[in-house]
Order: sequence, then structure tokens, then C-alpha cells
Amino acid sequence: MPASALKAQDPDGTLVYALPKTVINLEVEAIRENFHAGPYAKYAKKYLGIDVRQADAQTSQLASVKLVAKTEADQTSRYTIVPGKGMPAFLSLTAQGLIATGNGSTEEMAWHFASDDKGDFAGKGISSNLTSETTTLYRNINGSSQGIRQEMVVEKTSEDKAKEAAEMIFKLRKMRIQIVTGDTDATYSGEAMQSVLQELTRLEHEYFTLFAGYSDYGKQITSFAVIPEKSSEKARYIAFRVSDTEGLVDADNIAGKPYVLEIIPEPVLAADGAPGKSNFARYRIPAICSVKLKDGMEVLLQTRIPIYQFGRDSFFPVNK
Repeated sequence: MPASALKAQDPDGTLVYALPKTVINLEVEAIRENFHAGPYAKYAKKYLGIDVRQADAQTSQLASVKLVAKTEADQTSRYTIVPGKGMPAFLSLTAQGLIATGNGSTEEMAWHFASDDKGDFAGKGISSNLTSETTTLYRNINGSSQGIRQEMVVEKTSEDKAKEAAEMIFKLRKMRIQIVTGDTDATYSGEAMQSVLQELTRLEHEYFTLFAGYSDYGKQITSFAVIPEKSSEKARYIAFRVSDTEGLVDADNIAGKPYVLEIIPEPVLAADGAPGKSNFARYRIPAICSVKLKDGMEVLLQTRIPIYQFGRDSFFPVNK
């Protein structure tokens, strides 16, 4: 639109009004999981007999959707009328039939994910990263080869540490069972038993995450607006998308999975007669539409709302 059109003044001595249009506002909430794979994940099957996720991953899932229909002024349908005797009746009509005042504005809430953190497994599981290994060195003494045993400090392999962590998990489980069944030399009761069991459970979980990994979760809430274009037939709009790495994204971001808003208008019958004189003001009657939010073939949300731009413009007599 040219800048001159934006600055143009409405004619003096006339009443300017706009017909209403409907904007569909979707308040969407998604939950994002940032999964950190355990450093010993590849040994989980061997030492614990379980299958676990092997690699870091990010996923986002839709948690809830709220649909709100808002009424705004349709700036493409603005008209003028000269005030007269019929003005009080004209002005008494509400936005449901005639004038939209632009009071349907909404506030958008957007929460952006923080930068991804690396999984923190420091200080968990193995108390030492070193182990002792005995080797035999040979040297020639008086023409004969003699072995000399020497202990060397070497780094444990990942599998050695995984095996040690698995053994600790089973040890902690055994200790917990012994305490619960009383099969131990120590005597626990009341709060003391509860505290010991909680600590054993905490330690087991700490070691277990070295194999199974852990997840961080975040919530994202964003508002998306869909403005239906005038149509008498079924219309489909990509309302928003969900990306595993970015969460909730706009409809034009092809990296995300699309969620489609489907709108089906019901028929609007024509009224008898059509006035064509200047002493009639326009007003708009909305069409009642079935609205569905779909994930592929699955319907996530379904409702019925009036949509003005799908309806029919009519006339109201004034200045009589």
C-alpha cells in the first residue's frame, strides 16, 4: 500500500465505519525434551540387561491448544455515510452486525529455549578414574632372562568403569532389600530406615543415569493468528508447526511438522431484495463455520465459530 494511502484523511462531515472480520487466535503450548545419553549407554544391555537410548536427542510435543475467535476491523471494507436522522439506530448496532472497532487485539506470549547444555555426569558413579595393572618386565642378567614384576598405574577403560557402575547398582539394590527384609546386622526403624532407603535410592538413580541418561524439560507457549480469506468452500491453513530442535515455529518454517486448521462454512442464504440507494449502510452477517485443527488425519480440536468474512454483506436503512 502506498505511503500516501496510509496518510490519506477521511472526508470531513461523514461517518466512516469498517465491516468486521474474524481472526482465529491459537494459544499453543508445547513441551520440549532435551535428552542427554548416558556415557555407558552402549554397555547397558551387557551389564544391566536393558535397552536404552544411545544418543543425545531433542524432541518437542504439543501439550495443549486453545482457540479464540477475535473480531477486528476489516480495513479493506471501509465505508462512509453522511449523518442524518437514522444515525442513533445505526450507531446502536454492535460488531455482531455492523461495526468492528479493532478492540480484538491480542498479546502474544513467546518463550525461547535457552542454549543447549551438555549432560553433566561429573562426580557420578566412579570415584576414581585409575586402576592398577601388574605387568612383568624382562631383562638379561648374566646371560639369562629374568622376570621382574612391576605395578603400573593405567587409565580404566570405559567398559571397566561401566562394569564397576553396574556392580554398584546391584550392590545398592541388594542393600535396600536387606534393610527392608531385616537381613542385616544393622537395625533401622522409623525415620532412620526411611532416610537410609532414600539415600540408597538416590545413589542407585545416580549410577543408573550413567547408563540410561536423563532429560531436561522446558515449556513453550506461543500465540499464532490465522486470518481466514473469504471463501464459500472448505479452506485449509497451516496454523503453526512443531520442530524437534526449535519447538513451536511459524507456518512458513518448513523445518517443523505442520498442524492444519480446516474451516468449513455453512451455506448463507440470500435475502429477498437488494437495496441500491445511497441511504443504506452496509453491515456484515457472519457465516457459522466448523473449524478443525488437524495433525495429519487426526483431529485435535473441533468447534463452531462465526466468521464474518465468510458471511454475507447486507444493508441497513439510514437518513430517513
